[in-house]
Amino acid sequence: MRTAYVVSYDIADPSRWRKVWRILRGWGDAVQLSVFRCDLNARELIELQAALSGVIHHRQDQVLVITLGPAETSGRKAIASIGRTYEEPTQVALVL
Repeated sequence: MRTAYVVSYDIADPSRWRKVWRILRGWGDAVQLSVFRCDLNARELIELQAALSGVIHHRQDQVLVITLGPAETSGRKAIASIGRTYEEPTQVALVL
């Protein structure tokens, strides 16, 4: 069973920030800068957490993993927007 997660991160160093972003783009969809929505099974969640743990500085950086619930039922209704309407991402480009 896949579960939907929001992964948000605050990384102190730009080099580590780019590494975290590259890891996450392989696991989910960018919702905003430093925020991803990922549909993962239990094994994938552990793999993602291990990959991120190996990159971040544990005293300077923070990664939050927020469980939204089963992926099949936690789509757009789990994300509320103030201001511009939230749209499911189709393709993300980041210029560094």
